[in-house]
Amino acid sequence: MADLIVDNEPVVRLVVFFIVFLAIVAWETALPRRQRLLSRLSRWPANLGIVVLNTVVSRVVAPMGVVGMALAAETEGWGLFNQVAVPLWLVVLLSVFLLDLAIYVQHVMFHAIPPLWRLHRMHHADQDFDVTTGARFHPIEVLISLGIKMCAVILLGAPAIAVVVFEVMLNATAMFNHGNQRLPVALDRMLRLIVVTPDMHRVHHSVIAAETNSNFGFNFPWWDRLLGTYRAQPSAGHDNMTIGIEAFRDERDQRFDKMLLQPFRPGKPGKQGRAIKRD
Repeated sequence: MADLIVDNEPVVRLVVFFIVFLAIVAWETALPRRQRLLSRLSRWPANLGIVVLNTVVSRVVAPMGVVGMALAAETEGWGLFNQVAVPLWLVVLLSVFLLDLAIYVQHVMFHAIPPLWRLHRMHHADQDFDVTTGARFHPIEVLISLGIKMCAVILLGAPAIAVVVFEVMLNATAMFNHGNQRLPVALDRMLRLIVVTPDMHRVHHSVIAAETNSNFGFNFPWWDRLLGTYRAQPSAGHDNMTIGIEAFRDERDQRFDKMLLQPFRPGKPGKQGRAIKRD
């Protein structure tokens, strides 16, 4: 079964993507958490266009992908888990957790290092927060992230099935925790003990620097709690908080071409993202 999933990884990821995407769209349409600032028509063509572009660029630049790197590491005996005798189920579990930690560290780096923040701020410049925001990343950031994940896979010797599980989880949770769907407060409080919820991650998209530099997790909320970057709620409340980047408040900034050129445009390159502060 594991080999079948690995062999059909692109199909598995695509099917899960569409199922989760449509489910979150239906949920946030029926039970929206916040009122939209801009219409879907003004944002979605560019946001979804970025998804298509990133998919094509990733497959052209690294056709074997992160899963192919895991298979190569297994063949060559690279990485920690290829050097020790550990049950597969435990290796998969540890690989998923450690890859998630690597993504957390990567996310902090993209806020703390000015050139990386210039790339990452395209994700934050979305003035609304919904399922499409979760896949809105600059192509150069996507390629850097791909390289970081490949290095992490080689160092860990993560098995291919663990990488597929992690990648599917990462895509699904990114759509879930960027969704504009409403969750009962009690359910959100319980869920955020094991997974990053939309209310938890929305804080990260605030225009306030101290809030932007918090809640970096994608899958699991534990790294933020353990490493001091957790913030429970935005200071203005979820209904009144302002989402986005101060330097990019014009609706034209949501155009596809403007988004691609944003890292190279003048403005405030790192006011929100460079100083990682702790309260």
